[in-house]
Amino acid sequence: MKQHEHFNFSTGVVAYPLLFLLFIWMVFWFEVRFGFNFSNYGIYPQTLKGLRGIVLGPFVHGDIQHIYHNSIPLFVLSMALFYFYRPIAWKVIVFGILMSGFFTWSIGRPSYHIGASGLIYVLVSFTFFKGVFSKYYRLVALSLLVVFLYGSMIWYTLPIEEGVSWEGHLSGLVTGFLFAMFFRSKIVKPKKYAWEQDGYNEADDPFLKHFDKDGNFIEHIPPEIEQEQPAVNYTFKENKE
Repeated sequence: MKQHEHFNFSTGVVAYPLLFLLFIWMVFWFEVRFGFNFSNYGIYPQTLKGLRGIVLGPFVHGDIQHIYHNSIPLFVLSMALFYFYRPIAWKVIVFGILMSGFFTWSIGRPSYHIGASGLIYVLVSFTFFKGVFSKYYRLVALSLLVVFLYGSMIWYTLPIEEGVSWEGHLSGLVTGFLFAMFFRSKIVKPKKYAWEQDGYNEADDPFLKHFDKDGNFIEHIPPEIEQEQPAVNYTFKENKE
């Protein structure tokens, strides 16, 4: 398996989420610094003018508490997205904003819906369900971590708190689930060790021949066992990708 098919940490894993989050904070700073209020650029359901909020609404926040509570989960989840699902990360973010925003526009109350929480619910839902569907232990572990950290967010998809866009949260949750089902792009696979390869025979492993049946190390392998060892070619070949 080629190197780029394995889990690979790179600067983009941190840089892209950080730049995305920085842009959101710059919009908020601009509002505070120059006395603007961009709330009317949010999603206003069932109106033609309110459609612009599908694109602009995620970058607008009402106050410092609102943007602070969205920043940490957005950064953590987007980092996980770029680390484990880099080939489709931007698709999930861009189409996640558009689709969850359209759902919110379709079912929302007549009010301005702002903030990145809809995208956060897309990432929570996608990360959890895609990890379960993939059946890779690392991604399943990531899904369980998401549930542990953000599992209580499920309650905010219901109208339990005044002034909270539960419609946006529910739209993000549904969108993430749909993406987990229908995004068929290849997911990076964890590297397999020798004992995980197809056709591996433990009895032919030269390393294991140095141990007896009780697990004790054998410094000098008996000749009859040593003769059974297959020849190993240590010639290095240039890796062309």
